[in-house]
Amino acid sequence: MAENLFSDLAKVIDQVGKDKGIDKEVIIDAVKQAMLVAARKKYGTYREIEAQYNEATGEVELYEFKEVVEREKFIDEEVEIPLDEALKLDPGAQLDDSIGIKLLSNDLGRIAAQTAKQIILQKVRDAEREIIFSEFEQRKGEIASGIARRVEKGAIVVDLGRTEAHIPPREQIPGEMYKPGDRIQGYLSEVRQTTRGPQIIMSRADHRYLVKLFEMEVPEIYDGIVEIMAAAREPGQRAKIAVRSKDSSVDPVGACVGMKGSRVQNIVQELKGEKIDIVMWDEDITRFACNALAPAEISKVFLDEENKEMEIVVPDTQLSLAIGKKGQNVRLAAKLTTWKLDIISLTSASARTAESIFNLMLIPGMNETMAQNIFQSGFGSFQSLSTTKVEDVMTIPGYDDPDKAAKLIADTTDLIKKYKEQGIPVPSSPVAAPMEKPTTAKQRAEEQLKAELSKLGQEST
Repeated sequence: MAENLFSDLAKVIDQVGKDKGIDKEVIIDAVKQAMLVAARKKYGTYREIEAQYNEATGEVELYEFKEVVEREKFIDEEVEIPLDEALKLDPGAQLDDSIGIKLLSNDLGRIAAQTAKQIILQKVRDAEREIIFSEFEQRKGEIASGIARRVEKGAIVVDLGRTEAHIPPREQIPGEMYKPGDRIQGYLSEVRQTTRGPQIIMSRADHRYLVKLFEMEVPEIYDGIVEIMAAAREPGQRAKIAVRSKDSSVDPVGACVGMKGSRVQNIVQELKGEKIDIVMWDEDITRFACNALAPAEISKVFLDEENKEMEIVVPDTQLSLAIGKKGQNVRLAAKLTTWKLDIISLTSASARTAESIFNLMLIPGMNETMAQNIFQSGFGSFQSLSTTKVEDVMTIPGYDDPDKAAKLIADTTDLIKKYKEQGIPVPSSPVAAPMEKPTTAKQRAEEQLKAELSKLGQEST
């Protein structure tokens, strides 16, 4: 029985190699190791046994090696062989040689043979996992398609053919539902090797999935004429991508939209109705931010390059449009530009400007023109000037002299000390907090009706 088992092992080499696509040498090594384990179980670990693959017969053969010694010095038959016996096996044998004696595999026994088969199967499984891991490691960053099989702890298990992938809840588009048997595609975001084999993570929520979809749908992107510079998503709701063209004759936005919106609509359909804004990328971060906030109109932009922060002023009527529903538009624009964006209305900006000018004019000897120069140089209060370096103050028009700049800093420091000693708050501009005006047509109508009623009441009296 054991002989049949081990004779089958030789056939495994060709059969598994073809079925699993595993390198022949890997299977041979597995069979050799399995045979050695079985032999050591039978004969013990003390004896020197080796396994060799015979290409002529297609079998793995076992050899026990013993040292050739003189008959008078022969002690241990497990590791030594007398010279006279060695000469019968090999006429060219000499003292101190190591001579190999072939062992019969049918002597190993049924249990040892079964153990060998288990080792071979395990090695084959390991090799197959390594092949799958290498294959998908190379495919990481691509789009893969498969069949949804089941849901495990909220994760969709996708059959990719040779293996399975998981789409965790965080990588799913909110509201999507898949039944077993449905075709599903996603972005191969992560491939890692575990003790249970390759673990492949797919994503439908990753912004890189959106980029790959555009690369597949828009030939100009695939050919490198149009380039996607940045992308941001709130999966299932809205997304923004920034594009530029390397060819002045090609409109990058138009290329992505396609004839009558056909290209972008195909992507929207794949993403279950997710709205996509395609904006023009610009090297000038100010223009890029304005493009990213479209369709809102922008009045002014104030930059803080050191902290990568931007204050964007919009007309009062454009405030809600710039911010978007629940802050979505500005949030996506911030992700796209990688800058912190603060949206304020023109009325609020005017009030704040007036407050800053008023505050700066509290400095002794300060006039309105000088205060405006200081404000436009990025200093919104005398308090901020007090902690500024002389060389930074010298960038303000009219304060390029170091003595004059130092005096301005000293004046602001004295002013802070004065208010602190007197125990009174710093005065605020009387126009800094304007009365709120109705912002909707209904509110304006109600205000007008109240005014008319009030007027009629006064006339009747």
